[in-house]
Amino acid sequence: MTEQVKHIHDIDGMMTDEMSPTFCIAKWHQTTIYLHRGETHSCYHPHPHAIPMEKLQKDPSVLHNTPEKISQRMEMLMGERPDGCQYCWNVEDLGNDYVSDRKIRNAASYKPERLEEIKQNNYDFHVNPEYIEIAFSNECNFKCGYCHPMHSSSFYQEAKKHGPVPNVKNHNVDVSWFEAIDEKTNPYIKAWWEWWPEMSKTLNILRITGGEPLLHKTTWKLFEELRDNPRPHLELNMNSNLGMSHRHVEKLVRNVNELRDAGSIKKFKLFSSMETWGSRAEYLRTGLDINVWERNQDIYVRGTKSHISHMNTYNILTVTSYMKFLHKILEWRSIYEDVIPDNLGIHQHVRKIRFDSPYLKEPLMYDMHLLPKEEFTPYLDECLQFISDNMDNSDTTKFDDIEFERFRRLRDYFVTTQYDDHRLLEGRIDFYNWFTEYDRRRNTNLLDTFPEMADFHQMCKQLALQQDNNIIHRG
Repeated sequence: MTEQVKHIHDIDGMMTDEMSPTFCIAKWHQTTIYLHRGETHSCYHPHPHAIPMEKLQKDPSVLHNTPEKISQRMEMLMGERPDGCQYCWNVEDLGNDYVSDRKIRNAASYKPERLEEIKQNNYDFHVNPEYIEIAFSNECNFKCGYCHPMHSSSFYQEAKKHGPVPNVKNHNVDVSWFEAIDEKTNPYIKAWWEWWPEMSKTLNILRITGGEPLLHKTTWKLFEELRDNPRPHLELNMNSNLGMSHRHVEKLVRNVNELRDAGSIKKFKLFSSMETWGSRAEYLRTGLDINVWERNQDIYVRGTKSHISHMNTYNILTVTSYMKFLHKILEWRSIYEDVIPDNLGIHQHVRKIRFDSPYLKEPLMYDMHLLPKEEFTPYLDECLQFISDNMDNSDTTKFDDIEFERFRRLRDYFVTTQYDDHRLLEGRIDFYNWFTEYDRRRNTNLLDTFPEMADFHQMCKQLALQQDNNIIHRG
């Protein structure tokens, strides 16, 4: 066991003893808030839930401290498992040596004073979190198929034009019930700015997400606010698809350098999303030009002399393609090793080009567990072996042990999880009907891009046709 993994297990053991075996500090000190739709959750694993407007009008901290979160905090303090946190329970049920995101977050956010504050207060006290991920708008130039129109204005316009996807039970992108709130008149954004002066005093990390933040007016207003009223203790992060014109990234570089040079923020980190390469990546993210994306990454890294992290959305179309991404990680680490300074982390061997490998839980047609295990497990085994063969904690151009552990847990979860026949049938029928309509609407071709999926696609097609025949006969 490496020093990093041991540290995570040590903190988990301490928190189990002092708090409970299901305690997750993220439920108190981390939050993601979608201001364009008035919803929140503590991390991206549980489903978002509504922020009650009647309570928000009395207290802007309800953007984070909702009744639902407070109820889940009580469950955790009692050693119970909130249903929304099933992602981590799945990993922990594989065995004690597996490192769940709950354990990683506890280790990353642990401070004695934070635990003491929770101990000394009732479970329903309102806390100002140390980490906030905030979405100001759903304006976005991409239409990632696994996303939802509520997070992407481009996807929303497509869904309004074509209507719901026919014969799809999960993720049929019906938008008749949803309308994004305009940035200019959004009461949740108003509450955000009311909360900001007090909350930002103790906020350690603010991460801007979307939509695409570089297209949002409030993002640039935040940069202005930080210039006028510095928060030198604040680490500012941003998620970006890096798929827009170069001038947007150049503008970001100028703003980041100005804030850092003036001491207005502590540091800045950029996160993008990628898990394969070339035409396969462009298929998964409609609107992506892979050459523009790589050039924008280069503009940012060289312009700010700062690292970038890639968030994988490991899904059914990633399984056969992930090796392409792993090769790119090693390539970028070699290219930028001498561009980015060696002062970016708490230990000397911090990686300068980073990635994480969480698996996609939904929508169902993108779930890796729909694949036949015997046929597709070798793809994951090959990737795990590649990471192992190129792992060296002391060499920052190679993989490290945490990256290996994260992919190992993904691989083992794939192998050991088996859906029941009903869920497999439903998901595979949705797979065929979804991607058939996806290709029609977007003038793409799944099998031209992923030819190794032909047998699986044919199986799903037969199941879909059988269902159609059964419906006809019953009619």
